[in-house]
Amino acid sequence: MVKPRIKCGVAGVGSLGQHHARIYASLPDVEFMGIFETSDARAAEICAKFNCRRFASLAELGAACDAISVVVPTDKHALVALPLLAQGCHLLIEKPLCASLEEAEQVLAAARKHHCLVQVGHIEHFNPVMSYLEKHAGRPQYITTERLAPYQTRGTEVGVVLDLMIHDIGIVLALVDSPIRKIDSVGINVLSRTEDIANARIEFESGCVANLTASRMSLKKNREIRVFQDNAYLSLDFMNQKGHLVKKSDIIAYGVKLKIGLAKAGDASSIPVHEIPIEKGEPLAIELAHFVDSVREAKQPKVGGALGKSALEVAISITEQIRKNQK
Repeated sequence: MVKPRIKCGVAGVGSLGQHHARIYASLPDVEFMGIFETSDARAAEICAKFNCRRFASLAELGAACDAISVVVPTDKHALVALPLLAQGCHLLIEKPLCASLEEAEQVLAAARKHHCLVQVGHIEHFNPVMSYLEKHAGRPQYITTERLAPYQTRGTEVGVVLDLMIHDIGIVLALVDSPIRKIDSVGINVLSRTEDIANARIEFESGCVANLTASRMSLKKNREIRVFQDNAYLSLDFMNQKGHLVKKSDIIAYGVKLKIGLAKAGDASSIPVHEIPIEKGEPLAIELAHFVDSVREAKQPKVGGALGKSALEVAISITEQIRKNQK
């Protein structure tokens, strides 16, 4: 059965938006209509690279498309999304959903009014690492995350919590699936007007505790998560799509070996560390293919507006707590 082709476009083709354009241009079940971009030089470059049209206005792009990726600075999300929703376009809005909860409410209300889907670009939910976690992290009791990146001016219209940590907030909310009891946060401004380094400790009603660290002042990139639960310890690397697992059953077996003299105390090699078999894939390509399928089948996307808003709410709470502590 031949799938109907979905007409897609991209609003904003900067460092990330260009990859949305690249992937839409390559998807067989997509008719890539083109882009809206305010920079003449950038628009010419992307149109030449992907053989697409530059629309003169956002309204013209909206009129031509079924679905559009909104990949503009966070503080412009609502400004771009609202008129497109009014035209009946389904949207993938890059994370965070908006710069404020008020704007997020406006966007989601417009989506409901015009019967449009909104998917939020929490890309790690489409990382094969997350697929593994969703299957195997069943009873998390303690979670640590670390997300580090070198400094760059792009994204500094918001603090590091809304820029980077929000990825891990979304991941933790999905894995723990419990109301939050308490948040304790700390952050420091280094080169930006907003926090460049932040740490948040989140306690859930379930008893799980998550400790999240994010920095855009690092010399290296790193995106790791460690999950401790009553039957296992999982350590995974989102960037390199690999990880390892230690099972409680193996530790019990090691204890038995100690008792009967088949192992020596401190012999770590007696405790099997399992490399996690992860089938690698490009998360953005998986994310956009899912968005297109959701539009085609008129089904709610995996990361819809509700999760996007919940992650934003927690991120704003952390940001406000950091700024209050800095006074």
